[in-house]
Amino acid sequence: MSRSEPLERADRAWWKEAVVYQIYPRSFNDSDGDGVGDIPGIAEKVDYLERLGVDVIWLCPVYDSPNHDNGYDIRDYRSILDAFGTMADWEELLEKLHARDMRLIMDLVVNHTSSEHEWFRRSRRRDGKYEDYYHWEEGRPAAEADYETADGPAGEVAPNNWDSIFGGPAWSYDEERGQWYLHIFDAHQPDLNWRNPAVRADVEGEIEWWLEKGIDGFRMDAIDLLSKAEGLPDGDPDDALVGSEHYSHGPRLREYLRELYDDVLSNYDAMTVGEMGMASVEAAADSIGENGDGLDMVFQFDHMNVDAGENGPWGRAEPGEWKLTELKEIVSRKQRRLEWDALFLSNHDVPRLVSRFGDDDRYREESATLIATFLLTMRGTPYVYQGDEIGMTNADFRSREEIDDPQTLGTIDDLLEAGAIDSYEDVREFVNYRSRDHARTPVQWTDSPGAGFTDGEPWLKVNENRSRINVEAAIANGDSVWHYYRRLIELRDAEDVLVYGEYDLLLPEDEQLFAYVRTLEDERALIVLNWSAEPAVVDGLGVAADGPDVLVGNYDDPPTAPEGSELRPYEAVVYRLG
Repeated sequence: MSRSEPLERADRAWWKEAVVYQIYPRSFNDSDGDGVGDIPGIAEKVDYLERLGVDVIWLCPVYDSPNHDNGYDIRDYRSILDAFGTMADWEELLEKLHARDMRLIMDLVVNHTSSEHEWFRRSRRRDGKYEDYYHWEEGRPAAEADYETADGPAGEVAPNNWDSIFGGPAWSYDEERGQWYLHIFDAHQPDLNWRNPAVRADVEGEIEWWLEKGIDGFRMDAIDLLSKAEGLPDGDPDDALVGSEHYSHGPRLREYLRELYDDVLSNYDAMTVGEMGMASVEAAADSIGENGDGLDMVFQFDHMNVDAGENGPWGRAEPGEWKLTELKEIVSRKQRRLEWDALFLSNHDVPRLVSRFGDDDRYREESATLIATFLLTMRGTPYVYQGDEIGMTNADFRSREEIDDPQTLGTIDDLLEAGAIDSYEDVREFVNYRSRDHARTPVQWTDSPGAGFTDGEPWLKVNENRSRINVEAAIANGDSVWHYYRRLIELRDAEDVLVYGEYDLLLPEDEQLFAYVRTLEDERALIVLNWSAEPAVVDGLGVAADGPDVLVGNYDDPPTAPEGSELRPYEAVVYRLG
């Protein structure tokens, strides 16, 4: 059943049939040579995005910001950061996208603002209704606490022992107000007090303002953190992230999300995807759909923690250890439980997917295209992060000075302070596996010194492999990762079974093969992935088929029948079953 034949289904939606392309503006394309990507630079590449075949652009924050967290600390929700351009530039980009039947979603960052936002500046002055816009608390006597915190008044520590996700305590003392304020992220990102109905009303106003400007939805940053536990109790000091049980999925989160949906989002044909970094599959499922909290889908991270240790992402004895059987179990649980999934293995907050889940050396192209096959044939909406379509890899950060990411820097400082490491060299291997900066190195358009990203000095180092991995070379090579992504997107667009079909896992205990069937009425597709660097014999699929047709494969001569075939390293094949 092709897309050209109408499918009468109650659950059909444009955002289910779309492929989303995420742009990190600072690193995408610099139009004016200042070393920082910008909105005119994105506009220059709209034809490129159309040619690739993506349907929706997710634009990371371009709002006015002091950039302590690269735009996720918003100073003014209704202004564009000068380094990125003007509101007129943004409006031109939106017009160009819509003219090509492409849509635009923006980052919604409302767990916190910048400490330079007008709301916070007025709150620290106890100015009228803004007095309780943030979490302000008195400190504790140091003699009564068993934890240390950032500097405050003599003999006083923070109100509780919570950790910041970026390292260090989650509280800072404000001299002007004479109280401590909560920041789950950087000290320049104070958390909004969502218990205050005036805060919620103002946030709804910002949401509606952008929807009225014509955007097509939101990626909702850290949306699971809006509700904090009543009384802000101490967290378990033995947890890897102390206090997280009290600030993720708090008691009123579902109320807040439903209120946003009922008051604003339900009035628009808008796509919403919530980032819930600490959500269980069950909690994510409760947040989705009109019978839940109204979100269309959720970034749920169980599968992204498959290579984490007991003490979090930095807790492995060796980086890069993970099991395919565990990944299959996690992914299959999500496919069964979630009404609709957000399909991703990369974004601006994690390392490059081919370096993490593939082989970025000998089998870079093969593993990059296998991962693409996985993302574009599962049930859900696929997300492609900039550069993944050419198989960009992690960089080599040789020193601490080359790092920009506050989360990475905070983790290094915590390890140094705890005496767990003596120098950067002790953690360099983990940084070169784990740091968020890998996703933020400039897009490699050409093999020039600035990678075609800029004529100036780039804000973050360009990956040294730009000479062999770049868009220009990929488009010139018909067998490249880029052209395979394009073929996959075209295939998904043509085959409803790859969008709406039910998912059934095969060979759950196989340590090399990830195989599954998608079924929609009388249509079936079989996907077989050899997710390993060794050949794998396909045996025991138990799938009846008369003369299966190969729809796509990432080698030139894929086996015409799956059962009994030997798949080469990182070989991926999609079959139509008769």
